[in-house]
Amino acid sequence: MFWVRLRSSIILIVLALVTMFAGGYVLLAAMVFLSLMAYRELAGAAGVSAGKKSGKKNGLEIVGIIGIIFYYLLLSLSMETEVIPVETAILFTLICVFMGGMFVYVFGFPKFQASQVMAAFFGFFYGPVCLSFIYLTREFGRGAAGDKAETGLFIVWLILIASWGCDTCAYCVGMLIGRHKMSPVLSPKKSVEGAVGGVVGAAALGALYGFFVREMVADERIVLFFALICGVGSLISMVGDLAASAVKRNAGIKDYGKLIPGHGGVIDRFDSVIFTAPVIYFMAVFLLG
Repeated sequence: MFWVRLRSSIILIVLALVTMFAGGYVLLAAMVFLSLMAYRELAGAAGVSAGKKSGKKNGLEIVGIIGIIFYYLLLSLSMETEVIPVETAILFTLICVFMGGMFVYVFGFPKFQASQVMAAFFGFFYGPVCLSFIYLTREFGRGAAGDKAETGLFIVWLILIASWGCDTCAYCVGMLIGRHKMSPVLSPKKSVEGAVGGVVGAAALGALYGFFVREMVADERIVLFFALICGVGSLISMVGDLAASAVKRNAGIKDYGKLIPGHGGVIDRFDSVIFTAPVIYFMAVFLLG
């Protein structure tokens, strides 16, 4: 299992490097794929999905799939022109998906329970919308007419530093000095000491990264800002990890999917990233925008 996980991790890192460096439509396509898979996994966990055996999609799933494609089309358009601001694209899509779900609920009544409609909307926001902030962060600083997003190219890596960097540091510190359980029910192996080590480690990695790119970013405050962003992001990443575990416990499943050998599904691997990406995007807007 270790070698399977390691092989999958290496492949994921390579794909992340390629898509994030490329940005634009390459990263957009990757985000659409991940979002569709994440929504499928969450729909299955929440009891919204029609089931793999049926091979069919029910009304709520179809609304979510159309919403994902429509959402990323709007985001792409907002990056290319000044006609649709990003916040408008997000809000408009959320309203459309909500209305679409209610339409299916009302005119298909009593096929779906109200809890399923709410779960479908939650799944759309939790997976696709939160994941989209990876793309938005990479394109940060990009103006109209497709100007290159140089600032976003440096900031987007903070998402991985704050989430996967924190996870690695927390694991190492927890193994060495971990004594007090952070969340005994959801994750018995996670310790308070490990969590502190994860936050400090992520902040240190962010500062180190900022030190190396400070001349390219041309901002003398970048070391402090990157340390702060990664520190806060790492805190949120741990909540994301535990939140995904809580949903799995409620659903009575071990993994969200089997897409990534040794890891599970998209949500299993990107649980912390899903929470970290929006936080880092908005911190970048407030501190560097």
